Amino acid sequence: MNAQNKFEIKNVNKVVIPFKLINNLIFIPININGAELTFMLDSGVTENTIFSLEDKEIKLSAMEKMRFSGLGGNRSIEGFKSDLNTGKIGKNFVNDSLMVYIIQDEEFNISSHIGIPVNGFIGYHFFKDYPIIIDYSSKKITVFKDRALFEKKIKKFDDFTISIEKSKPYILADVEMTSERKASKMLIDIGNSDAIWLFPALIKDFVYNRPNIEDFLGRGFNGDIYGKRSRIHQLHLGNFKFEKPLTAMPDEFSIQHLNLAKDRKGSVGGEIMRRFTVAFDYPNGKLYLRKNKNYDDPFHFNMSGLDFKQDGLQWDKDYLTFRTQNEKSASGEIQTFNSNLQYKFVLKPIFSLAGVRKDSPADKAGLKKDDLLITINGKKTSDMTLNKIMEMMKSDEGKTINMTINRKGLELKFSFTLEDPIPYQE
Repeated sequence: MNAQNKFEIKNVNKVVIPFKLINNLIFIPININGAELTFMLDSGVTENTIFSLEDKEIKLSAMEKMRFSGLGGNRSIEGFKSDLNTGKIGKNFVNDSLMVYIIQDEEFNISSHIGIPVNGFIGYHFFKDYPIIIDYSSKKITVFKDRALFEKKIKKFDDFTISIEKSKPYILADVEMTSERKASKMLIDIGNSDAIWLFPALIKDFVYNRPNIEDFLGRGFNGDIYGKRSRIHQLHLGNFKFEKPLTAMPDEFSIQHLNLAKDRKGSVGGEIMRRFTVAFDYPNGKLYLRKNKNYDDPFHFNMSGLDFKQDGLQWDKDYLTFRTQNEKSASGEIQTFNSNLQYKFVLKPIFSLAGVRKDSPADKAGLKKDDLLITINGKKTSDMTLNKIMEMMKSDEGKTINMTINRKGLELKFSFTLEDPIPYQE
């Protein structure tokens, strides 16, 4: 009777959940069996999944061995299923029969590429029973028990029909590679930081737009995902139009383990969805969108060719202060004494290069995988976040980037100019 795996709103008409937004991805707090965790909210996954606990401890019940498969080229990986746990998001959004899947593979851990500890994913079971509104501007999610209140909030939104297939939401969008608009069934995937993914192997007579580049696209259950990146002419969602959006196209090897919905052509990701206030209504098969302040942002690309990761924390001497005191000598002179010399030590992040794209500006300058970052444009990277570093690499084409790195104990300096390798060409 308890095995429903259902979140319920208790004692209130709505629940407001603050979130962190990093690289277009949403991270929310969740308590499982008393352990405070951080999960990525992902409409592209079905089950609640734990892949890392960092230094946290958690007791899980009813463990059963499982195998997982998904994006990435390698074979499936082992893990466990645990049933009848207690999950709480805030005080009033509670699941007393939470089912979670546990991935054992230590390599499947996105924390170093996000810059904060991330413990898992939550997907379909967050969305399936109540309408919700995601406000990307205020970084708050509202889950509504009061249907009338939800409908009042979405009066000025554009509405779309979506289908929920295999526990995931799909929408018809018009994809215009060059000049011809083609209606395409797309997964709404807020757990994908890119704007658009297209699957060339599933699209008849697909021709890659030029220029395009071979690139690392991300990580899946089964390994790294590779393919091409380019730009298309336009993407249309109803009356909303996006010019020259960046598009990732995974190779056939990377999608071979996916159990795809019928006629799916690709995904609409977080780089599109963050431009709206988004309302999901799974029970009624609806999506509602309203433009926010980010709507007209250009589609910037990481023009450096560098993939960054955070390699933990280290103690750093942040600053020092001198405390002084004045005293009168016997002759009446004022004498100053340093009474205390104080150093402040703080934990600061260490960043390194997880990869360097071939023929990119950084590659041509001589940067290599595993180089440790010390400064970028004269500023210490230990005072930055991973998100801040990524934003610098997406800034203005033609901008000069100066880096100081540590390579096997040697301090080296490099300089390169940001260059968009995939400008859209008519």
